[in-house]
Amino acid sequence: MTALAQIKAALADHALTVLGGFLAVPQDAVPAGTRTLLLVGPRQPGFWQHLTVQPEWLDGAPDPVDRWSRRVIGRIACDLGAKALFPFGGPPHRPFYAWALRTGRVWSSPVRLLVHDEAGLMVSFRGALALKERFDLPPPPASPCDSCDGQPCRAACPAGALTDAGYDLPACHAWLDGAAGQDCMTGGCAVRRACPVSARHARMQDQSAYHMRQFHR
Repeated sequence: MTALAQIKAALADHALTVLGGFLAVPQDAVPAGTRTLLLVGPRQPGFWQHLTVQPEWLDGAPDPVDRWSRRVIGRIACDLGAKALFPFGGPPHRPFYAWALRTGRVWSSPVRLLVHDEAGLMVSFRGALALKERFDLPPPPASPCDSCDGQPCRAACPAGALTDAGYDLPACHAWLDGAAGQDCMTGGCAVRRACPVSARHARMQDQSAYHMRQFHR
């Protein structure tokens, strides 16, 4: 088993996976000595069922998903002699958007949201592993948007808040405040769901509803 396969196996024990990686250079704003950065996110199906029986979810304290991520990814990083990095807890905030684009497995979609070759617009990151070793990474695939028939994400937002012109955050929140916005609140963002790749990703509705509640506080 290769070193990369061993890392994937360790993550799989916690319903996580490697969503992409790249060979780092100083301009990537990574910790000193980092040669490879791997982005870590939910492994579907099964992530939500796994997370919601963990101590952090059951103890009633705030931020259960972030606390669980710190514990699990932090432990894996220690075992690897690596450093765990997270998209939460700032400022300062780590440049996960730029790192995602560097992997070659994530692109800016027609509505500006990040899109992943396997997770589609449902892509999310729970952390990253900054490793001192140089890994042989597979060649990047083509963007799924290039062959997406009609690109339904462009017209999917019922509030007109997510378009190729950018993201109208106030319009999104105003829509979610109303009765018509409850479909997005309980089922997940309509734009993310419209992505054909997202539809194949097996993300549970309860997971999307949780993140919508966190977003629309």
